[in-house]
This record gives sequence, structure tokens and C-alpha cells, in this order.
Amino acid sequence: MPSLALVPPLSFRSFRLAVVLGGTLALGALAGCGQSASQQQAAGARAGGPPMAMPVEVITLEPKPVEQLTEFVGTIKSRHSTTVMPQVEGYITKINVKSGDRVSKGAVLLEIDDASQAAAVAALESTRAARESDAAYARDQAARMRKTLDIGAASQQDYDQAAAAQKSAEAQLKAIDGQIRQQRNELSYYKVTAPLAGVIGDIPVRVGDRVTRSTALTTIDDNAGLEVYINVPVQQAPNLRVGLPVRILNDQGEVVATEKITFVAPSVDDATQTVLAKAALTTNKMWRPDQYVRARILWRTEQGLTVPVVSVVRINGQYFTFVAEKSPQGTVARQRAVTLGQVVGNDYVLLGGLKAGEQLIVGGVQKIGDGMPVRAGGPGPAAGQPGRQSRLGRSAREVAS
Repeated sequence: MPSLALVPPLSFRSFRLAVVLGGTLALGALAGCGQSASQQQAAGARAGGPPMAMPVEVITLEPKPVEQLTEFVGTIKSRHSTTVMPQVEGYITKINVKSGDRVSKGAVLLEIDDASQAAAVAALESTRAARESDAAYARDQAARMRKTLDIGAASQQDYDQAAAAQKSAEAQLKAIDGQIRQQRNELSYYKVTAPLAGVIGDIPVRVGDRVTRSTALTTIDDNAGLEVYINVPVQQAPNLRVGLPVRILNDQGEVVATEKITFVAPSVDDATQTVLAKAALTTNKMWRPDQYVRARILWRTEQGLTVPVVSVVRINGQYFTFVAEKSPQGTVARQRAVTLGQVVGNDYVLLGGLKAGEQLIVGGVQKIGDGMPVRAGGPGPAAGQPGRQSRLGRSAREVAS
């Protein structure tokens, strides 16, 4: 019977060394499999094989209607809004309204001490009584002189003097009547009334305050007849005309109203070098007087090209895009410097650098460079399902655990 050779058992130290060597080799193989796409392309190029084409998303540039817009900061103004100021000076004796009250036209808002003015009116009325008596006496005197002249008991000169005295007395009476009317009208100013209907604003004065003709007593606003005031720089003023659409935006940039320009100022504001344009608001429920709003003027709509915002990269202040071009080696990505205009929605308005019909790369821009082979397709592994590298990484973690 043949004898069996006994294999000596491994020592613990030798076993541990074998395990470490095996793990190192496995991790090295996994790391080699988990290289990035660019590393694999470089390795393939060093090995003499063609580099891998990166999957990208492309669109064909085609002209479409492009709106030429400019955004301004507009101010809401009301044609039915006013600041109430007194027309006389004095101390406030009574305030008949409070902030937030709705008043009608002619309602008495405040009262100012009118004692001195009332005394002046009373004095004039007393003087009028005397002037009226003088006028009545002069009329009677002229009538008597007329009768006397008719019977030959008085001369023509006496009658002429009596008639002149009558006219003078009547003229003095008319003059005093005019003064009384003026002073009574002045007396009415001591009761400050509402010049129009609306809602009372803040009332900064109190009973006992002395006011002058330049003191602002309160404001009256009515959300009717609202307009948006837009100050357009003088460089763009030649394009202004009545009827241009104006879009009003909310804080989220959403268009909440579209109106038309109803007025263009014929002159330039010398302080701001702007031209005032107004657009009447057909709805008044969203805004208040003196509110600032975002307003976009639509100058015109033209055929033009646009590029998605996600397809543009910025390097040192210059904007670039990638286009897919045919070459002897296949389709490659070419970097192009572009000139961009304003943003409309999710696109830039293209002013230069590309032309219609070119294949613009809009997906996978971060993974490519100038001259890199590309192929049109869906999103790569990073944007879709986990790729080989992620699966290998998960396997390595499982082995290590």
C-alpha cells in the first residue's frame, strides 16, 4: 500500500500574508476597472486604440420667433390720488376723520380756528350796511333832483352832481359786496374738505397743531384710474410709441397683466435723462399707488436663434458652447465662443457665434472638451442608472466588509 505524504500545516503568519496579498491584488483589479471615462480614453489612446465617444444630447438650431424685451422698474400712480393741504394758516380745532375712512367729495375733514376771519367778515358786513344806506340816500336824492329839474327849480349841474353821488355810492356798495364774498370764501377754507372721494391715508397732524399752506394734512387715494409710470433711458426712447405692449410681473417673475403704452412724454427729464411712458392699468385689485413693479416693454418680435442656458459655459468672462461636428475620425465636439443677449424663459438669445442648422450639444457638456469624440444619445451613466464603476465600487466595499 503506497504511503501518503503529509502536507505540513501553514503557520498563522503565512496564512495572514497570503490573505493580505490576495486582497491587494483584488483591490488593484477593481481600481483598474473603476477608472473614469476620460482615464479610459487616455489609456485606450496610449494602447493605440480609438478613444471612447462620450454620449451627449444634441439639438439642431432653428430660427424661431424671439421677443425683444427690456425690463424696467415702474411706479404705480393713481389719477384719483391727492395730498390734502390747507389753504389758510392757523391752529387745528377739530379732526372729523381717521385713517382708513372712506369719504365722499366735499366731506369736511378738519377744521381750523377761524375766529379772526369770522370777525373780519362781520366787520365787512357792518360796513356794508352803512354803504347800503348811503346808496339808498343817493338814489333818493338823485330822484328828487330829477323832479326838481323837470319843473325848473334846479339846474342841470345840481342833477348831475346828485346822479354822480348815486353812482359812487352804488359802486362802493358793490365793492364791499365783493370784499365780503372774498372773505367769506376765505372763511370756508378753515374747514378743510375732501377734493375727491377715496380712502383717507395717514393723518400726521393733531388737534392744537399750527398748520401753514405747505403742511400736508393727509392723503386721499382711490384705486381707480391707476397707471404705471416707466422711465425709459433716452438711448431707447426712439423706439417708444403708443400701443407697445407692457407686461407687469410679480415677485416670482410671472406675468400678471399685459397692458399697452398710452402716453409718451414729448420731452426728456433733464435730471434723469429719461423719457416718461405711461400704461393705463385695466385691473386695479393687485396694486396700490406708489408701488414699485417690474415692467417689461415688448419692442418687437423677430426670427432668431436661442440656446438653452444649460448648454452654455463661462470661462474668464467669455461664454462658450459645444457643437457636434463631423470629422474623418467621426463626430467630435467643437468649442465655440458665442455672444449672448437677454434670457427669455430658459434660453439665451443668440447674438453671434453660431448659425442655423448646427448641432448644439445641450447635455453632457461637463464631461467633454474641445475635439473629444462624442455620439448623440441619451444621458450617460452619471445621469441615468448606476454604471460599471459604481457597481464595482459597491462590490469592493462588500468584499472589504
